Amino acid sequence: MRQILPRSLFFMALFATIIFSILIALLGLPAVNTWSVLWQDFVAGLPFGVWLFVLMVALSAGIAWWTESLSRSKVQDIEEIFQALLRNEDQTVIEAAKMKTLPPKLSTSILKIQKLLESQRRSLARIANERAETQDQLIQERLVMERQRLARELHDSVSQQLFAASMLLSSMTEGKEASPGLLQTEKMVQQAQLEMRALLLHLRPAALHDKSLRQGLFELVSELKEKVHFTIEHKLEEVPLQKGAEDHLFRIAQETLSNTLRHSKATEVHILFIERDNFAILRIQDNGVGFESEQSKSTSYGLKHIEERAIEIGATSKIVSVPSEGTIVEVKVPIERKIPDDTNSVS
Repeated sequence: MRQILPRSLFFMALFATIIFSILIALLGLPAVNTWSVLWQDFVAGLPFGVWLFVLMVALSAGIAWWTESLSRSKVQDIEEIFQALLRNEDQTVIEAAKMKTLPPKLSTSILKIQKLLESQRRSLARIANERAETQDQLIQERLVMERQRLARELHDSVSQQLFAASMLLSSMTEGKEASPGLLQTEKMVQQAQLEMRALLLHLRPAALHDKSLRQGLFELVSELKEKVHFTIEHKLEEVPLQKGAEDHLFRIAQETLSNTLRHSKATEVHILFIERDNFAILRIQDNGVGFESEQSKSTSYGLKHIEERAIEIGATSKIVSVPSEGTIVEVKVPIERKIPDDTNSVS
């Protein structure tokens, strides 16, 4: 309301000029004998000139208040639109700019600002997503490098020391008079070796890079045959799969073999990777101790990961275990084959 008084004074000056001009036109230049009508003629007990002054003040104040109200209403409408812009309510801005009685140029400018802000937000979101993806890639690369470094150090130090300790204990227990404590120590060292091999298996890179799944599984089996004392039989075929599916299946094989090393006490392991009826089938079977469903808590973390990885690639997983007979882990992945485009072959 600060602008009402200046506006009133402006309109009073304007109306005074208009009235003075009209009086000059009607009565001529100011003179006592002609302009005395302003103070000599009374209307409702007041001189005619006073009524002119009161009317001039009332009109000036009324018009000043009306224009100030219109101005404040416009400012409030514009403020609401900009508040909607700040809240990212794009549709609200568009509807408000169309429905409010704003000047066309101002409405056009507001809509342009809204489109510019929307474009800037999309650009910032895209940049943020790209930056996050880049950060994730860097973190994954560093994790892989650290896992490889840790695996090398464990293999070259702890694993070798465990192997040397196992050989020394084996030579000490070959005699008939080996103490039960020494035999128990030998078993503990052998179990520690199995745990270490399972850990090294987990630390292997999960990605196949430029290798096929068959090649990766073959190298994994060949490496295990050199380090474990049980029999490993395998049948591996080349099966056409997407890169993501191959990486997940390779990790499932690592998880399963790691569980086998740590928990199964198996003497035989059979690994099968074949294609049947448009399905890629990965099956790993051992003749170990197995487990009851209630007793699977020790391996539930690994089994849960196997199921989750299978779901991520649209596969079905089946885990069957019978106590004292062994465990079977099977994953079936549907093979998506490209349908040839015959439209260009028609002559």
